[in-house]
Amino acid sequence: MNDDIGNWTDVTIGDHTAHRFEPLKRNEHGYVLIYLHGVHQGKLHDKPEFIEQLEKFGLPVIAPLTRRSWWTDRICAEFDPAISAQDYVMQQVVPYIEREFQVTAPKIALLGTSMGGQGALRLSYKFPDTFPVVAGISPAIDYQNWMRQQEDSPLWQMYDSPEQARQDSATLHIHPLNWPRNQFFCCCPEDTDWWDSADRLRMKLYSLGVPHECELETKGGGHGFPYYNIMAERAIQFLWDSLEKERRRVV
Repeated sequence: MNDDIGNWTDVTIGDHTAHRFEPLKRNEHGYVLIYLHGVHQGKLHDKPEFIEQLEKFGLPVIAPLTRRSWWTDRICAEFDPAISAQDYVMQQVVPYIEREFQVTAPKIALLGTSMGGQGALRLSYKFPDTFPVVAGISPAIDYQNWMRQQEDSPLWQMYDSPEQARQDSATLHIHPLNWPRNQFFCCCPEDTDWWDSADRLRMKLYSLGVPHECELETKGGGHGFPYYNIMAERAIQFLWDSLEKERRRVV
């Protein structure tokens, strides 16, 4: 039984499959979202809360699939033995979008959940000119803690130690003078694994004077799609408003 909502298709980007969503009517400005999945590789295909917002704004989506790569610049063998998830996004996914949709930055925005939420923030911190618009829902930022809890995590093949992973986390990639102009993240206060790291990110951004929006008070049952679904409207509205702001920005 196919429970997909909306027009989803599988496409090949490089040597890997990705999901592509086409709204009934594309937005007139050519905006496109890249969706980065979580560690359990959940899809948006059957999530009406997300699809409704994507259709409302006419936003196409490209959702690459990179297994449990954590969207880092390190090789994750279960994804690909030769290219990291970060390089895959930058060297293959972004060029695919540029070819298929005839758009470039800043018309490409990042959206991620959990592992993908931290991945979206991490990519935007490292490449703010390419991704000046980003939203992370329940970002799993301090993934060194996941290493300690999951002995079979591929993170153990990607890093020598949890401390090495911590030093490569999104929070430590924020540049005080070069950051994404539009960033939003949120986390459920009942999310005992990841709320603290989202709050630490908030405090660091505040101390650096980096503009951002965050929502760390709305309860939604902890970590998972029940909460992600609650925040879908807020996150995608933020992305749309920020893409519009970028379009009107005088350089």
